[in-house]
Amino acid sequence: TDGPSGLRFDCGTRAFSMPNGTLLGCTFDLPLVEDLYEMAGREMRQNRVDALLGPGMNIHRNPLNGRNFEYISEDPYLTGWISAVQILGMEKSDVTGTIKHCCANNQESNRHHVNAVVSERALREIYLKGFEIAVKEAQPWTLMTCYNLINGRYASEREDLLAGILREEWGFEGMVTTDWWNKAYQYKEIKAGNDLKMGSGDPDEVLTALKEGKVTRAEIETCAARILETIMKLD
Repeated sequence: TDGPSGLRFDCGTRAFSMPNGTLLGCTFDLPLVEDLYEMAGREMRQNRVDALLGPGMNIHRNPLNGRNFEYISEDPYLTGWISAVQILGMEKSDVTGTIKHCCANNQESNRHHVNAVVSERALREIYLKGFEIAVKEAQPWTLMTCYNLINGRYASEREDLLAGILREEWGFEGMVTTDWWNKAYQYKEIKAGNDLKMGSGDPDEVLTALKEGKVTRAEIETCAARILETIMKLD
C-alpha cells in the first residue's frame, strides 16, 4: 500500500494517519519514531499489507518541491536514521517499508524526464548518504528507484548504482522495484539489477531484447529470484 504517512487505502478502509516525514524528522527522537512504526507494522499485519511504500528519503533541496512533506529533512544523516528506525519498527511484525526514491528525486515538475546533474561527491555525501544509512542499519527488504535520470541515464538503468553501490558496497540483499509507470527500458533495468517493473512492464520488449542478445536469461532469472525471495520473507 502507498505511504509514507501511514497506510493509504483507496477502498474505504480506515487507517491511522501518521505524522508526515518532515514532522517525524523534527522530533529527532529515534525511539519514539521506532515505536510509532512498530504500531504501523501491527496495523499492516491486521490489514494483510506486506510492504508500505515509504519512508520517502529524498532531500529537501528546494522549498517548492511538491512532495517535501513526505520527506524528512535537508540533512542526509537525520534522514537516514529516521528512516532506518521506521524500517526496524515495521519489521518487528514481519512486514517492511520500501525506501524511496533512489535517488536525486528532488523536484516534482517534469519528474519523469528531468535529468539531475550531480557530482559523485554530492551524490554520495548528500543524495545517497541517507539511503546508505538506512540499508546498513536496517536492511530493508525493498527499495524503489526514481523516475528521473541521473547524469543522463535513468536511475533504474544504472548498474553502477544498483549492482555496484547498493548491493556490492552497502550489502543490500532485498528487491529493487521501479516507481509506477516510469519511462526507462525494462531490459536495461534487468541488466542493472532493478528486479520489478511496476505499472508499465512490457513482456514483448524483454523477449525481443532476449532474442537480440541485449539481455540474458541468467540476468532475468536473477531478478525473478530476488522477487521470489522477497515474497517468501513476507509470506
